[in-house]
Amino acid sequence: MRALGIFLFVLCILCGGGQQALAAKRVALVIGNSAYQNVARLSNPVNDAAAVADMFKKATFDVVGLRDDLTNAEMRRALREFSDKSRDADIAVIYYAGHGIEVDGTNYLIPVDATIERDTDAYDEAIALERILQAVEPAKQLRLVILDACRDNPFARKMKRTVASRSLGRGLAGVEPNQPNTLVAFAAKGGSTASDGDSRNSPFTVALLKHLTTPGLEVRKAFGLVRDDVMAATGNRQEPFVYGSLGGNDVALVALPVAASGPRGKTAADVRQDYELAEKVGTREAWDSFVAAYPTGFYSDLAKAQRNKLAGERGREAMPAKAAAETAAPATDNAAKAPAQTLAALPPAADAAPRASKPADTELPRLLQVELKRVGCQTGEIDGIWGASSQRALTSFNRSAGTRFEVKVASLDALDAVRGKRGRICPLVCESGTKAVGETCVAVACKPGFARDDDNVCRRSERRARTQPMERGEDPRTRRQAPPRQPAAASQSGQMICDDHGCRPVSRGCRAADSRGPYQTEVCN
Repeated sequence: MRALGIFLFVLCILCGGGQQALAAKRVALVIGNSAYQNVARLSNPVNDAAAVADMFKKATFDVVGLRDDLTNAEMRRALREFSDKSRDADIAVIYYAGHGIEVDGTNYLIPVDATIERDTDAYDEAIALERILQAVEPAKQLRLVILDACRDNPFARKMKRTVASRSLGRGLAGVEPNQPNTLVAFAAKGGSTASDGDSRNSPFTVALLKHLTTPGLEVRKAFGLVRDDVMAATGNRQEPFVYGSLGGNDVALVALPVAASGPRGKTAADVRQDYELAEKVGTREAWDSFVAAYPTGFYSDLAKAQRNKLAGERGREAMPAKAAAETAAPATDNAAKAPAQTLAALPPAADAAPRASKPADTELPRLLQVELKRVGCQTGEIDGIWGASSQRALTSFNRSAGTRFEVKVASLDALDAVRGKRGRICPLVCESGTKAVGETCVAVACKPGFARDDDNVCRRSERRARTQPMERGEDPRTRRQAPPRQPAAASQSGQMICDDHGCRPVSRGCRAADSRGPYQTEVCN
């Protein structure tokens, strides 16, 4: 039931937010043809295309393809690829700058390698506008084609008519798209030509850059502002025109940002109702969802207070269980484990703050060193510097406790994990020549006849008589031999124990015991 309540609450918020919560996918293809091979080069189309592509990118379109100086085959391939991208798009836009021509009522866009000597050559050498419309047809919400191609076309002046009655237009002919929600914008209305202007971009492109991607501006309103700017810039000689129709819903290429105060259209009563629903669910997840939907405001502040209150109650509930776990550890009287119990009994550092009050970054390494020392992992000094020794200690803890904390830095997560362990976690590591007995390292004695070499290994010893250096003039035949060394008096048990320093009697109340190596050890009750 709790999960169901959370789901209904989040669903209510999303539905209240309307379609603004869903970001429309927008794709654009921008083509600029300037370097014509068989007629004079155009200066502005490549510049116009670059500026328009940059405009779409700044408007965060999902796909923006910029193609310059396309041949016939390249242009057809670009349209085919863009048609695939339009299939799952909400808004698809194609912008073309370059030469265009109208032959017998049909508009064509001209690639840079076109050779058009007769009117019928346009069928093969150019791309029909209908093919452009097919590329944007899969889009769901808006299909937009923008043509800055109404220039005074040099192909038309040299072109021969194969049929005397076939018409050839100065600009492009007006069109009426067959598909709904489709607009075709001309730089100049049907039958007229457009100006390239005297600047880097044409007057039509300058106006597009100013108005088309204004956030929240309906697309038909945007083209109305473009028309006004172009007519003012050209002294009313050039009038852009838009063909096609849209439905009653406003469509903007760039939506207005969602208001930060809450879902769009929510009244104070709606906010209160959502607050009461979150209060009925009563979980942290419900309050998180409410705060995400309403980041600011009176009810948002109340929700944050409820969330903090819930976190405090959980902390108080966990304290008795933690205290009981700490007092449940049984005591032991085993003498071999006494050092370990002493080590485990060390309290955490007095100034170590609980996790709820985050310690300072400079204090965290020292606190973690103290805890690693308590569980037997820290062998170096506690100096508050997180160096190689501390990193080895945390590595040893990870290996023994099965954790994977980052060892290069001291973290709060690692501190909490080490604090939660009781007793020794890391095994006792003894130096060469010693072995672990309980919680301490003791030296290992060699058996009689063996001695420890420089590598702390017991090897069979060969005793040689020591000779004193002779004084000058002394006769070696008359030198008094040193009396042999008398063995030390044996203990009551009569046992002796030897190591690399010699032999000695076993202490009172103790006995000599064999070990696995050549050394003997002394065992006392």
